[in-house]
Amino acid sequence: MRYKAIVTGGAGFIGSHLVDRLVSQDFEVMVIDNLSTGLQENLNKEAKFLNKDLRDNDIEAIIESYSPEYIFHLAAQIDVRKSLKDPIWDENINIEGTLNLLNAASNAKVKKLIFSSTGGAIYGEARNAKEDRLPCPLSPYGVAKLACEHYLRVYSQWKDLSFTVLRYGNVYGPRQDPFGEAGVIAIFSRQLILGQKPVLYGYGRMIRDYVYVADVVEANIRALERGNGEIYNIGAGKATSVNDIFGLLRNISGNNIEPELKEAREGETLEVWLNSQKAFRELGWKPEVSLEDGLKRTYNWFKEHNSYGTK
Repeated sequence: MRYKAIVTGGAGFIGSHLVDRLVSQDFEVMVIDNLSTGLQENLNKEAKFLNKDLRDNDIEAIIESYSPEYIFHLAAQIDVRKSLKDPIWDENINIEGTLNLLNAASNAKVKKLIFSSTGGAIYGEARNAKEDRLPCPLSPYGVAKLACEHYLRVYSQWKDLSFTVLRYGNVYGPRQDPFGEAGVIAIFSRQLILGQKPVLYGYGRMIRDYVYVADVVEANIRALERGNGEIYNIGAGKATSVNDIFGLLRNISGNNIEPELKEAREGETLEVWLNSQKAFRELGWKPEVSLEDGLKRTYNWFKEHNSYGTK
């Protein structure tokens, strides 16, 4: 049997890698993306593409008509600072769009919905955070993601909708936006390639948990048949500073440029990394790509695709 899957945000960074993997495993895939941040060049030619917003009135009818077995929900507004400037706009995209999708998934009787959430923004300041840690989001973006997790639990009880939540660390790799406010590895890679001076906010001392995109895709695949009704951290379980990241990338590039150091920006968590042992025990998942190898792959990809993301 050839399964059908919908990937929301499938023209984006993580979503497009997931679509590639699903297509390679003979899934019939529909991508739903409004291209507000996703790129046409990321789209897999073997997947059906629908240029739609999840808040559109006809989303429910479209999904019911397609009748997928699985939905991977990655579409989101992910900029913490934009969520601080306009919380209502953030809520409208991340919560109302998700609710529209949950109604559609319930009516279409999908086998499972796999939700891409955030470990970095839900826990707040946290060291080696486990899934049972009390959430303490520091931005409207984190609040919205947490609200969506609660809505999923309600829909699982109310509408019998099966789900798994994956809380990501800082995902990086090819196709990440090198022009945005997030994704320092993509941003630094492009700047080092062009000989530009990177800015290290928080004086480079901010701690994160960096996980390579292929490992995140693998977690999504493993969640197809496992972890129903559960939440899993998906991270490397390793505390790495922005200074460490920049130093490693500078060595890879051979560029000795010195960065500019600035204060941390509003709403940014200073220190968070994840404990992913639950995913190891129950999904059989663990990160396979080391930070050093992942950084080399990412830097070399941006070097080979130096016009990526330019309009």
